[in-house]
Amino acid sequence: MRHVLLVIAPDQFRDEEYARPKEVLERRGAVVTTASTAPMICTGKLGMRAKADVALADVDGLAYDAIAFIGGGGSSVFFDDPRAHELARTFLTSGRVVAAICIAPSTLARAGVLKDRRATSFPSQTDDLRACGALWTGARVEVDGTVITASGPEAAVEFGEAIANALDLPRMRPAQTREVD
Repeated sequence: MRHVLLVIAPDQFRDEEYARPKEVLERRGAVVTTASTAPMICTGKLGMRAKADVALADVDGLAYDAIAFIGGGGSSVFFDDPRAHELARTFLTSGRVVAAICIAPSTLARAGVLKDRRATSFPSQTDDLRACGALWTGARVEVDGTVITASGPEAAVEFGEAIANALDLPRMRPAQTREVD
């Protein structure tokens, strides 16, 4: 069983960037835990409410196979967060999946995780990623080794699939329909 940590802002995380990857990962068999600045009910930009199970400061990084930072305006709270940086670097150096979508790749970039790696983000973060040594591509989803980045809400499902694929989670077939006699 694979365990994935999704990191969301307490306020203004991007709803579909959290919900779609979470759905993909759970459908493919992962156990998903949500972290934020504290265990609480977090509110998305579009009004979604999500329960953060744990504070990022209290996360046992060894308990997870992947970490993914979710975007939305509020995610800037983690751009310069020492614990977020420490976790991102630990996942990278141990060969585990480290991922971010929308503006959240700036957290990875500022942690040094994207240096000399192909990466993408929401266009507003292009200069930030490049300034930190990332090779910004502008793709919807970019996979460079165990580092996965995505551009924004329109890439949320692909982002979830890329994480699931990196974790070698089984692909789920669409439900079969059967006519009843």
